[in-house]
Amino acid sequence: MYDYENNLFIRYLGIEPWILTYKKMNSFTQQRDDNTLDEIWMVEHTPVFTQGRTSKKKDILFINSKIPLFNSNRGGKITYHAPGQQLMYTLINLKKRKINIRSLILMLEKTVINILFYIGIKTDKLLHKYNTGVYINNKKVASIGLKISRGYSLHGIAINVDMNLLPFSYINPCGFSKLKMIQIKDLVPNIKISIIKNLMVNEFIKLLNKYSKI
Repeated sequence: MYDYENNLFIRYLGIEPWILTYKKMNSFTQQRDDNTLDEIWMVEHTPVFTQGRTSKKKDILFINSKIPLFNSNRGGKITYHAPGQQLMYTLINLKKRKINIRSLILMLEKTVINILFYIGIKTDKLLHKYNTGVYINNKKVASIGLKISRGYSLHGIAINVDMNLLPFSYINPCGFSKLKMIQIKDLVPNIKISIIKNLMVNEFIKLLNKYSKI
């Protein structure tokens, strides 16, 4: 979908394998130039573990042969994706918009904080200055992983909405052995992922326009 007002594309990809989205995202970034419009991709993935560039073997606690494990070029360590978790990939020309990576991280965190506040959920402050993401009652509800290539951002943020959290216990999520995960459904039982999806898009675009200097 082309957003005429904000001059970017929003793609709703449904549920698809992580590796397929990953390949498309990297191909898009490799081929784009300063005339290519920014894009936001909304997607859920079939069950998968992904390892970031700083992942360590010790963070895999249990091997589940039914869930594939892939290496990724994003920052961060190991995480889990599955249906019921909403991902928003932000393919943004940071140079053109004059946004640095720290500002992008803050925008992604603020997107989730704002929509959770909107539906009546209060979030915590960060547990650790080097551990990005969003927390509720010391449990992580949203995780961020990014890569910057030639001034273009890849990957984005994942928020747990209504999913099976058990496979998170097979790993040290984000490399933290005592980190527990939470999902919105635990606090708002009737939540619909479609609501979260729409709120994420709208809120992120507001913040993108606020932070951009073009």
